[in-house]
Amino acid sequence: MSQPTLLVLYGSQTGTAQDTAHRIVRQAQRRRLQVQVMPLDDYNVSNLISESLVVFVCATTGQGDPPDNMKNFWRFLFRKSLPVGSLSRLDCAVLGLGDSSYPKFNFVAKKLHKRLQHLGASLLLPVGLADEQHDLGSDAVIDLWLTSFWEKAFALYPHLADVIPLSEDEPLPPMYTFHFLEDVTEKVDERQRIPTEQTVHSQSYPFPARLIFNRRVTDLSHFQDVRHIEFDITGSNIEFAAGDVVNMRPCNTKEDVQQFCQLLRLDPEARFILRATGNTAVPARLPQPCTVNYLVENYLDIAAVPRRSFFELLSTFATNELERDKLVEFSSAAGQNELYTYCNRPRRTALEVLVDFPHTTAELNVDYLLDLFPEIQPRSFSIASSLQAHPHRLQILVAVVQYKTKLYKPRRGLCSTWLASLDPAQGEVFVPLWVKKGSLKFPKEKDTPVIMVGPGTGVAPFRSALQERVAEGKTVNILFFGCRSESKDFYFRSEWEEMMERGHLNLFTAFSRDQEEKVYVQHRVRENAQLLWDLIANKSACFYIAGSAKQMPASVGDALKEVFQQEGGLSAEEAEQMFMAMEKTGRLQSETWS
Repeated sequence: MSQPTLLVLYGSQTGTAQDTAHRIVRQAQRRRLQVQVMPLDDYNVSNLISESLVVFVCATTGQGDPPDNMKNFWRFLFRKSLPVGSLSRLDCAVLGLGDSSYPKFNFVAKKLHKRLQHLGASLLLPVGLADEQHDLGSDAVIDLWLTSFWEKAFALYPHLADVIPLSEDEPLPPMYTFHFLEDVTEKVDERQRIPTEQTVHSQSYPFPARLIFNRRVTDLSHFQDVRHIEFDITGSNIEFAAGDVVNMRPCNTKEDVQQFCQLLRLDPEARFILRATGNTAVPARLPQPCTVNYLVENYLDIAAVPRRSFFELLSTFATNELERDKLVEFSSAAGQNELYTYCNRPRRTALEVLVDFPHTTAELNVDYLLDLFPEIQPRSFSIASSLQAHPHRLQILVAVVQYKTKLYKPRRGLCSTWLASLDPAQGEVFVPLWVKKGSLKFPKEKDTPVIMVGPGTGVAPFRSALQERVAEGKTVNILFFGCRSESKDFYFRSEWEEMMERGHLNLFTAFSRDQEEKVYVQHRVRENAQLLWDLIANKSACFYIAGSAKQMPASVGDALKEVFQQEGGLSAEEAEQMFMAMEKTGRLQSETWS
């Protein structure tokens, strides 16, 4: 029997599915198997009929949507015209990465599994449903699923079981090699390539938007720094509607870049050309040639909490016995509790791990930097303005993330801290960005009332919606806004008051800390049961929730079901059914973030 080539295809939004796909590749390489890996949209899907062994690794995003880098594949695979038996030669398996706190948990993987079966493919094992909410994270499911996958693959190709695998402590070849250039006098232009105006701006071609203002909108005595930031998008042809999101990639801090280069004894000014060792393409975002400084500042995610794969690779460089034992433990299935306590709970960064393992860090080979550190992922923000109200402008509302753990240094959000540090008064600042359709859709009909619940920065998409709706003459708008204190974090207060005066908005506020009893948005929903029931039952109103995914969305949902029972005389079961029916038809939508 011929040696099969394993193809690993992934759909990844935040990099977790990509990391898992590369883990499968490393396991295949250790078993001396021919293996190829790529994002689903980079793969020519018409070749699927002639593949022999494929693993699909897919995340689920938003309201059960496929990640951006598998959307074209998804559309193709669900074409009605595909013949039922077209994949009858294919042996494959599907591994899903999801989060059970979302209603459509692992929806993409489940649907893909079913569709492949329908097209005649032979599924080697049940779909893997990894859950981020599990005590040990997604790996709790992935470990067992992979063991099972290799058993099935060996049963299918018995000669594979006879191969003596590479030992775990032997480093695999790197994905790329660095070729340093001798001449350091020639300047490298590393600015984002600015494409022509006709370009549709995307992750590959972001638009360099000029930062116009960056204002703190919380009182200085308030515990949280929240920013109202505006960008000039003149000449970009960027269009967006209420509910859409803007994406941007943050940079690492100058201090972190400097410390990283010192630890690895790298000259930040050194220039190199990157060459791929296998069939992986060189990252298009990196200029060729590139400086070490640019690579570390703009590309390597050194400030993130590292994944288990980071410790696996790091352990292969360890010559110090104590360090190696610890790294091997962290990368084993049995050591996941230990790893969680060391890394995830205190939110320790990859850079801090390198500091903790000095002997191993000193042994690191520069060629493995891109294997070790993932690429900095884009961050998404709800757009908080409308083009009707602010032509050629795009505004966002950003809470600067900072909190304490047992570690000495406070933890800071990479993107929010970077954005907060940009000061247009110090000279022109350009931020490469691109816009994407959001998950919130607002009604087209003029008379459909809209009820919006957006505490804290959750109010951002609703400001965009209100500006848009008012400009279009849609005036039946209800907003529930909650924050800690009327005087400290009541975002956009003067705008809401002006809209109310003009009869365009009905506003209900909940200031949780301004009185003895804590008052939240869900309390205000209950208090206005009669109004809400009338709008929903008699006027077909749409209901929206946006904000932090902790307790708020569920509490607001429960309050709404109580409204149905109290005012509509429904039983608990009927209220639940009505709630679900509204979700299904898009009359109830939520956008939450953790």
